[in-house]
Amino acid sequence: MCLFCKIANHEQDTDIVYEDEAIIVFKDINPKASVHLLIVPKKHIDSINELEEVDKELMSDMIFLAKKLALENKISKSGYRLTFNVGRGGGQIIDHIHLHLIGGGKINE
Repeated sequence: MCLFCKIANHEQDTDIVYEDEAIIVFKDINPKASVHLLIVPKKHIDSINELEEVDKELMSDMIFLAKKLALENKISKSGYRLTFNVGRGGGQIIDHIHLHLIGGGKINE
């Protein structure tokens, strides 16, 4: 079982900021800005490359949740970044799809 599946199953401690039946959100352990959240589906999908038609609504829900969290974290007006890393060459470290929400001041690359 991958790390993000363990987090989704509450088998690994982390700083959870949101959870519903399909998605869990927690703080990145290596933040690139004052707000750096990982929006993770509870369904295990390795990466964007493994998405299927049935996952369209889930992906949409993740993006709309990012918008809501940006507003709640008061970064919607100043600006923020949404990023999916795909594969090792694209910077993906954990083989479980996740959306980075990054903002709140200067974003460290």
